[in-house]
Amino acid sequence: MSRTYHHYKNRDIRVRGIRRPTDLRRLAQALIDLEQAKTEAEAEAEHKQEDQSKAKKNGSGNGRTTSRKNNKERA
Repeated sequence: MSRTYHHYKNRDIRVRGIRRPTDLRRLAQALIDLEQAKTEAEAEAEHKQEDQSKAKKNGSGNGRTTSRKNNKERA
């Protein structure tokens, strides 16, 4: 452990603080959570891209069920 020592005039040594070691469990969990969030974001982006490519193939790119022109002709 790392300590900060202070030498005073009367030669007493006082310890200001003790540096604690890194909590490896918390660090590991944070890295796992970060990687999981990254994977989920990539999967979501891939899913959206697949939906867009399917919509282009089917010809329903804007999500409307009927066009405005068809609605006017029906009325």
